[in-house]
Amino acid sequence: MPSSPSPSAIATEQVADDRIAAVRAFNRFYTRKLGVLDQHLGKSPFSLSEARVLYELAHRDELAAKEIGNELGLDPGYLSRIVQSFEEKGLITRKPLPADRRQYQLSLTAKGRQTYAKLNLSSQNEVAAMLAQLSAEDATRLTQAMATIEAVLERRRTQPAAVMLRSHRVGDMGWVISKQAAAYAADYNWDVSYEALVAEICAQFIKNYDAGREHCWIAEVGGEPVGSIFLVKATDEIAKLRLLQVEKKARGLGVGRALVEQCIQGARERGYSRMTLWTQSILLAARGIYQSAGFKLVATEPHRSFGQDLVGETWERDL
Repeated sequence: MPSSPSPSAIATEQVADDRIAAVRAFNRFYTRKLGVLDQHLGKSPFSLSEARVLYELAHRDELAAKEIGNELGLDPGYLSRIVQSFEEKGLITRKPLPADRRQYQLSLTAKGRQTYAKLNLSSQNEVAAMLAQLSAEDATRLTQAMATIEAVLERRRTQPAAVMLRSHRVGDMGWVISKQAAAYAADYNWDVSYEALVAEICAQFIKNYDAGREHCWIAEVGGEPVGSIFLVKATDEIAKLRLLQVEKKARGLGVGRALVEQCIQGARERGYSRMTLWTQSILLAARGIYQSAGFKLVATEPHRSFGQDLVGETWERDL
């Protein structure tokens, strides 16, 4: 006859059961609170799974469909239907992978990026409305608790490659012009007038370069350039941040944040008291970096540039 479990074993099992019940209860509450059990996310035409696929494509360019399925735990058949729907709506392009032509590499079109930008803004507004009901202290407690949950459950990641920032040198301006023009044409369908603008900025930077007041930094990973940023003089007191760019293969490594932080520090060292920049509302990743670095949105203005209808934004911060 098997022996009965000891009181300590029963107590241990009870603690485990209580923890399991607590986690499951929190999951039910949290999904209900954020509304993800609804058929569609917020007021958009997309389901939660479709929105997640859009998110992955917006933040991790040129992913294989199989990678997205593995990341999100989606059934291959279901993912295939999502991909087909997105392609029919003109949100994505897909091309066979060179290594395995049975697999497809996915990329967002300009329309797809605009669609994601609207979806992301709607989601931000919904969360902002939820947080607005809380006191500043409670909002801080909430976000700290979320950070704790993420830190405890997140798997250990491989240490990213080191990012090195260096000063510009001969040949870098050509690289900046080429990469800027190609990236914005591919991601946002901007026309050649943007390349002309970047070329003009770079030419003026070199012709009028004042080392005591201006600078350009090039980011490298493994000795290869992957990003750039410019600090230029607006007035004696105000510095201007220009032409932040990070190559697709280096996104997620903290390159953009490192460049912006270096530019801010460089402005301080050169005696500026304030810093400004001009960007577009659809450049979500850059806007997030600027906001995290302490910049505040101070003005917006719709305009027609680079073959697109855009909303220009001016951001500023004290130094």
